[in-house]
Amino acid sequence: MRRTKRIAIAAAVTVAALTTAGVAAVSASTSDDTDTPITGTDLQTASDAALDSTGQGRVTGTEIGDEESYYEVEVTLDDGTEVDVQLDAQFQVVGTEADTADTDADQG
Repeated sequence: MRRTKRIAIAAAVTVAALTTAGVAAVSASTSDDTDTPITGTDLQTASDAALDSTGQGRVTGTEIGDEESYYEVEVTLDDGTEVDVQLDAQFQVVGTEADTADTDADQG
């Protein structure tokens, strides 16, 4: 009888551990790290538009379907400042936002 009880407890602990691992895996897969980068010719077009807007720097990140615009291109300026350039579906600049150490300054 004791052996049956131990087996039942071990089985319950195993099921609990597997359930916890499954929940953790689902949580990790549904995080906000699902940004879709711009690719192909759209990447070149978006990068060119963003760099024309900032006048300097290098593209350090891109995203399709950003919450603020169709495309977002992150540009790191020569002084290290990061600027998010928002583009519409036709690659027209619809806004920029400079990330500063203290606050975000809206540029357009």
